[in-house]
Formats: sequence, structure tokens, C-alpha cells
Amino acid sequence: MDVTRPDVVVIGAGFAGLSAAVRLTRQGARVLVLEARARLGGRATAFPDRETGELVDNGQHILMGCYTETFAFLRDIGAQDNVRIDPQLAVTMIDRAGRRTCLSCPALPAPLHLAAGVLEWDALSWRDRWSMLGMATPLRNARRELAGGTVKASSPDETVDNWLIRNGQTPRLRELLWDPLALAALNQLPAHAAAPPFARVLAEMFSDDPRAAAIALPTKPLHLMYAEPARDYIERHGGGVRTGAAATIVLNAAGDAIEGVRAGGVTIAAHRVIASVPWFALDQLFDAEPPALSGVLDRARRMASSPIVTVNLWFDRRVLDLPLIGLPGRAMQWVFDKRVVLGDESSHLSLVSSGAAEILAETNIELVHRAHGELLDALPRVRGARLVNATVIREPRATFSLAPGQPARPSTVTGVRGLLLAGDWIDTGLPATIESAVRSGHRAADAALGDRVIW
Repeated sequence: MDVTRPDVVVIGAGFAGLSAAVRLTRQGARVLVLEARARLGGRATAFPDRETGELVDNGQHILMGCYTETFAFLRDIGAQDNVRIDPQLAVTMIDRAGRRTCLSCPALPAPLHLAAGVLEWDALSWRDRWSMLGMATPLRNARRELAGGTVKASSPDETVDNWLIRNGQTPRLRELLWDPLALAALNQLPAHAAAPPFARVLAEMFSDDPRAAAIALPTKPLHLMYAEPARDYIERHGGGVRTGAAATIVLNAAGDAIEGVRAGGVTIAAHRVIASVPWFALDQLFDAEPPALSGVLDRARRMASSPIVTVNLWFDRRVLDLPLIGLPGRAMQWVFDKRVVLGDESSHLSLVSSGAAEILAETNIELVHRAHGELLDALPRVRGARLVNATVIREPRATFSLAPGQPARPSTVTGVRGLLLAGDWIDTGLPATIESAVRSGHRAADAALGDRVIW
């Protein structure tokens, strides 16, 4: 759909940009979304595998029950059924000795449901289980901090490891519970990531709703799960979505106000722009650095990145009986069976290594061998199956680093009049999660709406 005079231009069509565009559209704005790539989804998308033709996500993404704004976004675009959420937190783990156990949290008020689940978890000794009590006060402080209290749950200069050890968590409980949670949420090793974002995650996961900690998995490839439904919604309501449209923001002579956006050799007049690109791409939106944005751009350039490596393995038979199993203490920390999740008949596993800096430089053959070897050790059923195809996906800049001392994340509003920022790296208080991206998108849309004249 051609939108020649949009009220707002959104640059970037990942979770942040599309959620911003949908919220604006719902409020009656004419929105134009510009995406430089040929497909929608940003860092959460899918593409066809060259060998099998099967759609493969560029990395396994999960949602949590506490992703309230993400689920609201999915409801807005009619895509809520593209995600399957468990009734409460329940996850199967296979430790390094090959022992398979399940952490299952009953439907009790938080954080009692977590404590009850840990106390019943037969993977742990009684000493490990009782050490969980050491987290009672930190979790309570984290929830109070989330509610606006002044007591801090953790110090900004301490790592997740230091915080957990300081609160009496045993090595076994850290390996089986806290470290997998931290790696999944922060995409960084607990020895490197700062504690406050993890405390924030725990405060939201272990809120008053027991389902807040439940795991939700997409039932369709990512771009079909949310990106294409969002495109359909925007276009049905008078907006436009263009792919293959690299954008440049056009400023006034002083460089402090938006005049339009240039894409495909055409300048589109616009006075409100939401830039929903990653931190490493923000400076690419300008012909010259605007002085009013120099501080933000400098911080963005200094932000370190944390990688994710995903190894996809296809077998000639079924080797898993669950859609998700944790493999704590290994390089590949989680294995997902796409056949179970997507409901097709292929035996397709995705093994994910978060905070994967130590293995990022390995060759594809080495990574496939590593992933296959860890599966063989953990799952005896794999030994009788034939590996028929494999592919490796590297995301060197999957997320920004959460190490202590990293530059401060920017706010939504900038020093350039009419320019708003969105993305998982904006200061939402959350790490680089889908929920952080959607919250930032909604925040940017609300800021644009708050500054509007009659559309």
C-alpha cells in the first residue's frame, strides 16, 4: 500500500518497530514502516534452509508469561494463537551426568510456587534446596523495586554470579536453575552480566501470577508468528510496510528537527520518525551526525555485543518427547524440537548457545560436532538416529552486553525534535528480550501520540 503522506514513519520492522506501528495504527495514525532487509522481523525472523527448504528461525526465541505487552501486541494483530503457553513453570533438565529431572512449580502464590518447586526437585540435595531460602529477601526486594520502592535488590557493579553467591546459592542450584535462567534472559554468562537486569527479570517472572514464569513457544516460524500478521493489520488499516527500503533521516539545517525520510531515492515528508534499529545501526540512519544526538550515538558505538549460536540438526527419526529440554553445564544450553513445537513430521532440533563468545569462532563442522556430541551424551535415543542435515546460525550481535560498566541505555525521546527511539536496547529496565522490544515500541508510539496534532 502506498502511503505518501504518513503521520509517522517507523524505520525497522522487528518486534519494536512493528509493535509501535500497530499501536499507532490502532489510534488512527497513518503509518509507513520501512525495512532495509528483504524480509520482516529484524533479529527475530525466519528463512528457508538451503538443503531442506524448511523455514528456520534465525535463533530460537521464547516468551514468558510475564510478557504482558507482547501478548497484548499479539492479540491486537490476531496472532495470539501463534504462541503456546504452559499453565505454569515446568522445565525438564538433563544434567552433565545424564540424569533427567523436572522442575515443576505448582499453582501457588509467588514466590511460594518457586520455593515449592525447588523443594520437590529431586535433582537437588537438601542443602541445595534449602539454599533457595537465601533468595527470599533479594526476590522480595526485587519485587518492591519493580513497584517503585527505594531498596535495591542488587548492586549495579556486581555480576549475577557474585549476587547469587553472596545470597548463599549453592553451585548445584546455580548450575541447574539460576545460570540457565540468567543465560536465557541476559544472553551473557553469569560471571560477566550485571545483577540488576537479572533481578528485574526475576521480579517480573515471580510476580503474584504463577503463570508469569511459564514458558511460551511460537507455533509458527517467527516471521509468520508475528511479523506478517502485523504487516496485514497495518495495511488493512491504511498504513504501508515496505521491505528492501533502506532509510536515511532528513533533518533541518540546524540538525535538531525531523523534516522527512529518504528511501529508494524519494524523500517522504514526515515530522515524526521512530527509529527502531539496533544500537549498532543507529548512526547509519544519518548522512552526518546530528549534534543533538551525539551523546546517544557515542554511547551506542561503545556498546559491546553478546552473541548467540544456534545449531539446527535434522534426524531420520524422533529423538525428543518434549518441545524443550535444558542441558545445563554445557556449551549448548537448550534443545528445542521444532517438530513438536510446529507440529510437522520432521525431526528438527535447534540447540542454542547463549552468551556464546567462547565458541563463536569455531567452524560450522566443529559446532555441529559439538552439538551432536552433547546430544549423544544427554539423550541415549539420539545414538540410534541418523543425522541427515545440519546448519549453523551465528548472531554475533544478537544482544547488547549487560556487563557492569557498559554505557547507559538511551531513553525514547531524543534531542532531535520528532525523533523517537525504540528497540530492545532502549532503557526499559529489561534485558534484550522480546518484551523489552515491544515495551519500547509501545512507549515510542505513546510518545508520538502524546505530541500529535489531529491526524
